[in-house]
Amino acid sequence: MDVDQLDLNPRILAAIKKAKLRSVRELLHLSEADLQRLTGLSGPNAQRVLQAAALGLRGSNALTALQLYQKRAQFPRQHQRLSLGCPVLDHLLRGGLPLDGITELAGHSSAGKTQLALQLCLAVQLPQQHGGLQAGAVYICTEDVFPDRRLQQLIAHQPQLRADVPGELLSRVRFGDQIFVEHVADMDALLECVGQRLPVLLARGMARLVVLDSVAAPFRCEFDSQASAARARHLLALGATLRRLSCDFQSPVLCINQVTATAAEVGGPAGPQGFSDERVSPALGTAWSSQLLVRLTAERSRSRKASPGPPARTLRVLSAPHLPPASCSYTVSTEGVRGTPGTESCWCNIRPGPGRQGPEL
Repeated sequence: MDVDQLDLNPRILAAIKKAKLRSVRELLHLSEADLQRLTGLSGPNAQRVLQAAALGLRGSNALTALQLYQKRAQFPRQHQRLSLGCPVLDHLLRGGLPLDGITELAGHSSAGKTQLALQLCLAVQLPQQHGGLQAGAVYICTEDVFPDRRLQQLIAHQPQLRADVPGELLSRVRFGDQIFVEHVADMDALLECVGQRLPVLLARGMARLVVLDSVAAPFRCEFDSQASAARARHLLALGATLRRLSCDFQSPVLCINQVTATAAEVGGPAGPQGFSDERVSPALGTAWSSQLLVRLTAERSRSRKASPGPPARTLRVLSAPHLPPASCSYTVSTEGVRGTPGTESCWCNIRPGPGRQGPEL
């Protein structure tokens, strides 16, 4: 988008052009102080330029019924999704992650949650016609060190995983330069990162995906069972901030979550919490679950029988306003995460009461 398209005073536009700044993206890569230094504009004018650039890049979300009826406009945001980089997984989620809202991916260790998050960090950098958003990603680590070696491995195997994308295009994308990594050690550092540093990257258009890996770690370390009220307040504050940023910048937020033990007994193939073992459920309770738009669960098969190839895993849709409860199998290999064709199925998360027959699927 060219700077001439911004609704600004001609004198301000002239100062911007004199500094040889031609596109909106160039403006958003500058801080307010840098813009003042390059253009000679005052502080309020520089701030006005950055706000106009951000609004211009986002565009208008307001459409009239007449525009839709006459097919002069479409729902560009509500139907747009961020691809997971696999057609089988995208089909399960009806195109991928929604741009507006928090998606949770909960599961045991080794279920492949981080692998899928890394794959999303690469997929978001591709153009929209290939399921991406043509922007970077912010990866916030609260537990382990960022898996840089695995990321480099995935980047090297993008031509094999994304055979649908021209090789020339993949070679032009500098995948490793557009993933911004932040390590936070406690809850205060997490809230500061999300509330102060994250909005800067989103406002400048440098990132359109936020990954929090994991959301439960800081809260489990700092709050015991006696501090449930304080923990709930901080969870609500975190969720509200993430939802606001996702809505304002149309940026999907993926929060990886741990699981916790419950008092239920082991049940059928998929229990009410989305796991075959009903003794576990996503951590952080209802205070956190109320903040979510989509809840997914990932589970690794615990079969003792050895089978060739990578171990099978299951991705389930536990709750979403636009998706039915469904699942599919997937594998994690050197190339990345791939859904297994032909394994998609719907399932019922309503557990039948005593003496009642559950619905047949």
